[in-house]
Amino acid sequence: MHRRDFIARSALGPVLAAAIQAAAGADGEPLPRIALGDLEVSRLILGSNPFFGFSHQTAERDQEMRDYFTPGRMVETLEAAAEAGITAIAAPVYDHWIDLFTRYREDGGRLRHWLAQPDPAPDAMEDTIRRAVDAGAEAVFIQGHVVDNQFAAGEAETVRRWVGLIKDLGVPAGMASHLHTTHLEAEEAGFPTDFYFQCLYNPAEGYLAEQRERALDAIGCIEKPVIAYKILAAGRNDPAEGFATALGRIREKDGICVGIFPKEQPNQIAENAELTRLNSD
Repeated sequence: MHRRDFIARSALGPVLAAAIQAAAGADGEPLPRIALGDLEVSRLILGSNPFFGFSHQTAERDQEMRDYFTPGRMVETLEAAAEAGITAIAAPVYDHWIDLFTRYREDGGRLRHWLAQPDPAPDAMEDTIRRAVDAGAEAVFIQGHVVDNQFAAGEAETVRRWVGLIKDLGVPAGMASHLHTTHLEAEEAGFPTDFYFQCLYNPAEGYLAEQRERALDAIGCIEKPVIAYKILAAGRNDPAEGFATALGRIREKDGICVGIFPKEQPNQIAENAELTRLNSD
């Protein structure tokens, strides 16, 4: 669908204006910052899985998230995140997301940095990376399942090539994984990454405490910035404990990425930001 058709069909323009006007003048208290290559972002990055119905819980919860996150609510969430001091979102390279975020930024939305997470089939990856950069992504990292599948198939060099392409396009380059060994292997092999996204759990094996320990240990061995994600085990962990554990183990150079679902917890974004500040001292 053409971007203008999407905007018109969703009536996004008035929603954008209302959300941005409501937040006008409300400068969020700054969060600690980290550097992904030459891009500075807040230590807390907004995750987008709930926007697209990826709950990692049940099919019913997936649908509930898709129903809740209309374009208007996505915009409201972006502005609430900006008000809380969040400066970046990690999101896939989907047409409807590009349409929405492009218009959002054009109309003055305050959350400015998109970290693109391409997740297509391998034969479409290079085109998708180029599309992300053309659409304004300021950093790109290869999605975790794609990376894990390539490494399992003996195709780690394909991932290296993708990372190199991102670098050639002039933006910070990274990769994600659900396994605690993958990034260590990439570092040993000299991948030209600027940063990593490390899942604290492997959903394929359940959300086990020992997985989190192994992932945090691995992060501690990497000198480049690492973003820990699924720190709450997709809603299974107590937020205070999850933030304290993750931020207590990673270093100042590292960050966290957390998605939110404000339908049942309207103050979730502000609470996450405050937990980040409290545990970053």
